[in-house]
Amino acid sequence: MSHEQCRYLLGSLSEYIDGKLDESICQEIEQHMAGCENCRVVIDTLRKTVSLYHEEALHTQTPEDVRQRLYKRLKLEDFLLSKKP
Repeated sequence: MSHEQCRYLLGSLSEYIDGKLDESICQEIEQHMAGCENCRVVIDTLRKTVSLYHEEALHTQTPEDVRQRLYKRLKLEDFLLSKKP
């Protein structure tokens, strides 16, 4: 994969993470990530950063049982478990 292709695809990351891109662009990004570990790391890191940001807001405003159900529904149980003392 060329660095130009990485830059092009990573320029759409925010919209990709937010689910605001056309399906064809999402497929292009996912196909690229299948062969580009660097881009996978960047996208995973961004997802985790967004999740942490939202988790803090949820944690301070949402009862713990609701927060746990939300994480399970979003399949973020591993993250939830890693935050326990």
